[in-house]
Amino acid sequence: MTAPDAPETSHAATTGELLLEVRGLVAGYGPIEALHGVDLELGRGQLVALVGANGAGKTTLLRAISGLVRTRGGAVRLCGRDVTHASPDQRVRAGLAQVLEGRQMFAPLSVEDNLLLGGYVRGRDAGEQLDAMYALFPVLKQRRRTAAGTLSGGQQQMLAIARALMSRPRLLLLDEPSMGLAPRLVGEILGVIERLRDEGVPILLVEQNARAALAIADRGYVLETGRVTVGGAARDLLRDERVKAAYLGM
Repeated sequence: MTAPDAPETSHAATTGELLLEVRGLVAGYGPIEALHGVDLELGRGQLVALVGANGAGKTTLLRAISGLVRTRGGAVRLCGRDVTHASPDQRVRAGLAQVLEGRQMFAPLSVEDNLLLGGYVRGRDAGEQLDAMYALFPVLKQRRRTAAGTLSGGQQQMLAIARALMSRPRLLLLDEPSMGLAPRLVGEILGVIERLRDEGVPILLVEQNARAALAIADRGYVLETGRVTVGGAARDLLRDERVKAAYLGM
């Protein structure tokens, strides 16, 4: 991959349609700067895929958006509101939910208790949302009294997604949801993600399987060493020779 393309104009069109705006974001760990002026945007109801090599800064970007990594410059806006300096819990209350890499279950607790913890911000509405999650993931209803740590990898990923959805987020951040799963389960999880997009849940997806992620996404970005080098419609990125050579094994 070579020099960055000119900044794209999103088909999210107008500011009123934008759900997430990231402008000039700079972030890192200690003395190490991992993100160098990242621009990214996501429109209402969109699924946006973020792809790139290991160490490119994808997870850091998600953590900076959710407030788990402090930003050193730039801005993050959610639904038109500047949340750049908001705490992680304030961002959750503003409508952000993240499924961390590795799923991060409360292993000794039951499936249902994990879900209820995810819905704590909903208060009395949590029961209604719990029913919706069991409808989306019937296997979780079957195993609702089971300790989360005894679930299979695919079931744990379903639980992680359902737990995040319990807060009825305005934006869902997914970090490597297919990691460590068998190919059959990867297809199942990506199918769930596509279904959520079709139902209007906006999603920013980091996924190691770049081809599969772009195949279900509306738009995509390529991140390299902390910088966005290519961005645009997902179908165009699938045809981009640079993306194909670097990330799609073609």
